[in-house]
Amino acid sequence: MKNRTLLYLAIVNIAYLKGFSQKTTLFITDKVNEKYAYVDVTNTYERVAAKGYKSVDLFKKLGDSYYFNSNYEKAAKWYGELFAMRTPLEPEYYYQYADCLHCIGNTKLANEVLLRLNQKSEIVPIKKSKKRK
Repeated sequence: MKNRTLLYLAIVNIAYLKGFSQKTTLFITDKVNEKYAYVDVTNTYERVAAKGYKSVDLFKKLGDSYYFNSNYEKAAKWYGELFAMRTPLEPEYYYQYADCLHCIGNTKLANEVLLRLNQKSEIVPIKKSKKRK
C-alpha cells in the first residue's frame, strides 16, 4: 500500500511539474512588422525643420534620435541648431552635443561646450550661518 501511494504521488508530481515547464516561445515580430507600416518620425521631423519651423522641442527630438542611433554627424547638426537658439537647456544636452562633436573630430568646439557645461553646473557656495548659543 505504501509503495502504491508513493508511485501515485510521483506520477502526480511529474504531471504537475510538466505543466509548468518552459514552453517554446514563438517570435512573431516578423509577422507584426509585415502587417504594420511604421512611420519614420525622424524623416517627418526633418521635413518640418526643412520648411523653416524651429523649436527647441523639435531640435531636441532630432538630435536625440540621431544621437541614440549613433549617427553623430547629424546629431551634431541638430544639436548645433538647438544651441544656436540660446535657450536654457538641461546638462545632458551639453554632454551629448560635446560627445557628438568629439566623435566627429571637432574637439575644439567640444571642449568649449564642456566648459559651458562646467560653468553652468558650478556649485554656489553656501553662506555659513552663525552658530547658535
